Amino acid sequence: MLLAMVTTGAFAQFEKGTKYVNTSLTGLNMSYSKNSKFTFGLDATAGYFVHDAWMLYGRFGYDHQYVKGDDNDVNNVNIAFGARYYILQNGLYLNLGLKYEHMGSGLSINNIDLCPEIGYCFYLNHHVSIEPAIYYDCCLNHFADGSKVGLRIGAGFYF
Repeated sequence: MLLAMVTTGAFAQFEKGTKYVNTSLTGLNMSYSKNSKFTFGLDATAGYFVHDAWMLYGRFGYDHQYVKGDDNDVNNVNIAFGARYYILQNGLYLNLGLKYEHMGSGLSINNIDLCPEIGYCFYLNHHVSIEPAIYYDCCLNHFADGSKVGLRIGAGFYF
């Protein structure tokens, strides 16, 4: 009976109809651009489980990037949407999204990124999790200067 209760509780976060909200810190980016030194970002994500273990999400984010040299620092605003799949409902997940990014502060560049991500949910209780992830933003229109690998850590809320 205890095993049935634990198993049922583990599946509840990933059931169809569950809503999801997340706030994340992003950064530690390793971009292909030699001028980029430091990036710090904030993201807000909202999602909905359309099927067991399958979530559709939307994300809004802001990044500040310190640029070495004469160039100005860059402030990025982005909006993304995508899908997340929880593997075997154990907390490990795969994301695939598409992101529109506008770079300001002296530059006026608009990028479209393909964004695969792998992460894990460490559950603090039935509704709250800590979610570290590694992501790759593959810039489709400025690949050499716009693509980056990074680390994201967030707090997820399931209700």
